[in-house]
Parts: sequence; structure tokens; C-alpha cells
Amino acid sequence: MAASSVEELLAKAEQEEAEKLKSITVQKELDLDFDLGNLLACDKNRIETRDFRGQKKEDFLRSLARDNTQLLINEIWKLPTERVEEVIVAKLPEPTTRLPREKPPLKPRPPTKWEQFAKLKGIQKKKKTNLVWDETAKEWKRRWGYKRANDDTKEWLIEVPQTADPNEDQFAKRVKAKKERVAKNEFNRLKNIARAQKVKTPGVGLVPKAQQSRNELAKAVSVAKVSTASVGRFQDDLPKEKPPKNSGKKRKFDPLIGDFSSEKQKQLDLLKTMGSKKPRLDITKA
Repeated sequence: MAASSVEELLAKAEQEEAEKLKSITVQKELDLDFDLGNLLACDKNRIETRDFRGQKKEDFLRSLARDNTQLLINEIWKLPTERVEEVIVAKLPEPTTRLPREKPPLKPRPPTKWEQFAKLKGIQKKKKTNLVWDETAKEWKRRWGYKRANDDTKEWLIEVPQTADPNEDQFAKRVKAKKERVAKNEFNRLKNIARAQKVKTPGVGLVPKAQQSRNELAKAVSVAKVSTASVGRFQDDLPKEKPPKNSGKKRKFDPLIGDFSSEKQKQLDLLKTMGSKKPRLDITKA
């Protein structure tokens, strides 16, 4: 009896293990339509209502999804493969199903001035290595950025040109020239963005606003009014003109000498408030 029970347990365990490892071959009445470019599989087989109602809904859908996914993976294994960075990947064909888009596809970015010039002159971009040999330090350093090779801003001695002012600081001149180059590159980058978005950029100065708000107009009037030699003291008011808001007023301090009765009264009021048991906040109204 004990031997038979052990054999039954082993057979049951093998059966459960076999159920977990399902076969990769799936039988369908109608073949699925595959769009491997989009990793899409369309099942046109009819779903039997009695099968759908006879068992649990979640189990039926999970089994159906598993079988269709297995068929899709079987088709992917038939595709040609290639090695990309020590990883084998499958070459997907062009998709055949046109998926709907919420927005139209992005337009290609217009070329910058440098890209147009490089195309005209036939200049091709060459990939440079990140490290270069520094003859001064006798070691490999970065080509750009922090601790780069041949950094002229780190030199301790600079030869003054014959045509330059001998009293001019050449180190400060190099730092200033670098800041100007950085600012110029940033300005050109912003101009390229504005040109790509078809935004007009002014040559000099700030961009005027098409319409100013009420607060901006009131502030401009108040600023123009005090821009005279008398700081607006003798400037006439316009008809129905409201007094300017937030106008600067001088603080008036108490005199240091003279009558101290007002200061004494303030100190007494402060002591009275501190010694009072009644809170200053009216709880009934809060």
C-alpha cells in the first residue's frame, strides 16, 4: 500500500509539472494574421459561447492569450537574426498595419547655418576620440571640458604680443575671450531654434510686446512721470488720474531728543499687553 501511494504521488507530481510546461505547438482552426513589424497577431477564430461560460472567464482569457502569444513567438523565431553588441536580435520586417496617430508625424528639423555650409563645402563630420595626448603633462587627458589637454587658461606664463598693451592682463583677456565665445555659441543656438520655429528675432534690443497689460501701462506712466529733473514734483496730473500705487515714501522716525512721552506710552502699552491674561486674538471671531 505504501509503495502504491508513493507511485501515485510521483505520477501526480509529474503530471502537474507537465501541465506547467505547455507545448510550443498550438492548434487553431484558422491561422492567425501576423504583423511582425508591430509584433501584432490577429486571431479570427470564433469564440464558443459555451466554452466561455463553462469555465472561469479569467482562466479562459489567460489561456487564449498564452496560445496566441506562443504562436507570435514561434513566428519571431523564424526571422533572420544579427548580433548587436554581443546580443543576438531578430530583424523585424516593415510593419503592414497602419496605426492611428493622435498628431501628425514630426517634420524633419531644418538644417542649421553650419550644416548648410558644411553640405555646400562637402565637409563631413568625423568622430573624434575622447582622449588626446598632452605633451606638457605627458599623459592622456580629455579633449574637452574639465582638466582637458592643452588648456591655455591653466598656463602660468603668457608671452605678451608686440602689438598688445604691456599693462594689459593677458590672463584676464583669455578668460574674457572664452566667456564671449560661450555667449556667442549660446546666441547662435537660440537663433537656430527661433529660425526652426519661424520666430522673428530682433537685430538689437528687446522684443516689443504687441499689447501691454493694465498694470504695465500704469507702471510705465508712473515711471515716466518721475523721470523729470524735479522727480515729478512739478508734473501736472492728468484728468481723472488715480494716485500711483506703491509709490516710494520716506520712513519717519521718532526724534532722538525732545519729548519722550510718546515713547513712554508705547513701552507701557507693550508691558500691558504682555501682562494681560486675555489673548490678543479674538477666539470667538476666528
